[in-house]
Amino acid sequence: MHLSHDPAAPAADMIVFEDFLKVDIRIGTILSAEPFPEARKPAYKLLIDFGPAIGRKKSSAQITDNYDLADLQGRQVAAVVNFPPRQIGKFMSEVLTLGFADSTGSVTLFAPDKRVPDGSRLF
Repeated sequence: MHLSHDPAAPAADMIVFEDFLKVDIRIGTILSAEPFPEARKPAYKLLIDFGPAIGRKKSSAQITDNYDLADLQGRQVAAVVNFPPRQIGKFMSEVLTLGFADSTGSVTLFAPDKRVPDGSRLF
């Protein structure tokens, strides 16, 4: 399966609701953000709190074009929390922080427009 950042790309293949439920997307609050100079593509290291059930998880996020480090702490973000951890250089990314490509192809974070409890699941 090839994912496209092109807004004109056709929709992906149909799935059943049970397939959607397998992807656990939760809201968390960014506790800290650090530079990640070792990454092949510009990225930040994030520490995100997903509440008591999931806890704190690390993520590498390629969001440097649209976000300054100082603006990330305290921001809520959505992430897939049930993928296996992924080694990125010397950093272990535990969740996939979600975003959309803007008109230049840079990542814009996906988050609720109102504050919700950390750990809330997308449905």
